[in-house]
Amino acid sequence: MDLKSKIVLIYGPTASGKSLFAIKLAKKIGGEIINADSMQVYKELKVLTARPLKKDYNNIKHHLYGFQSVKKKFSTGDWLKLVKEKIENIKKRKKVPILVGGTGLYFKALTDGLVDIPNIPMKFRKNIRYLHKKIGPKKFFSKLVKLDPLTKNFLSPSDTQRAIRAYEVKLFTKKSLYDWFKNTRSEFKKKDFFKIYIDYSRSKLIKRINIRSGKMIEKGAIPEVRNFINLKVPQSKTASKAIGIKEIRDYIKKKIKKPDVIEKISIKTRQYAKRQTTWGRGNMLDWNKINSDALNKFLKKI
Repeated sequence: MDLKSKIVLIYGPTASGKSLFAIKLAKKIGGEIINADSMQVYKELKVLTARPLKKDYNNIKHHLYGFQSVKKKFSTGDWLKLVKEKIENIKKRKKVPILVGGTGLYFKALTDGLVDIPNIPMKFRKNIRYLHKKIGPKKFFSKLVKLDPLTKNFLSPSDTQRAIRAYEVKLFTKKSLYDWFKNTRSEFKKKDFFKIYIDYSRSKLIKRINIRSGKMIEKGAIPEVRNFINLKVPQSKTASKAIGIKEIRDYIKKKIKKPDVIEKISIKTRQYAKRQTTWGRGNMLDWNKINSDALNKFLKKI
């Protein structure tokens, strides 16, 4: 299996060991790693986002980790522009670009192209989110299908984020999200990529998440959130949605105790991992699905 001419993509749910696997793969094929996680771009959020540590890089170059301020807006479009430059530069050095992360939209933008949808006002978007919260995902999805019948062909009621997005796009632009996507193309070809989806059993993943949630507190998540609070980052910024900020903020305010913090972070992380898995199953049908237990065997075959 020759991966040296490819752009390697590695996706999987949080806590699935993507970063370590990427480093092992990079050492074997002469690769450099590029971040494809929307939260690991923020320099002030190291512990909460489980960002790879420099001491664990094993002399493998890592790109687009911890470089962006939590106070600044950073979109998928911003990431895509930077990542194209990184891929080009890495290939010029005769190295293999290896993108690793759990943000499905990043990968989709790279492989399928980024849809140029007009900016939708935040007030408008908040109203749609309020509606979803008020009536629940099933009723919301029914309303979405009535508003935009095309969505039933590529969305499910459990795909909350995309359902909300489809609703707001149709209501604001009068055009289906499906129609926005169908004419979008990537500048890369399918043959340029080798796509790896790390498949982890739910029971094993839950255990890993529970352990990691506890270790985050030991590694300094509380002072990290104290610093984040002092920065007075607006709630509208993406970084404010990082798992653990609200929970640790409540602990700092003495609303909950430390064991509750760990449990709440663990629950939210498990929910996030489930959403990532749902995304993968629905959007990554052409990816090479590798069971977590078979990752080392895969490395030996290369």
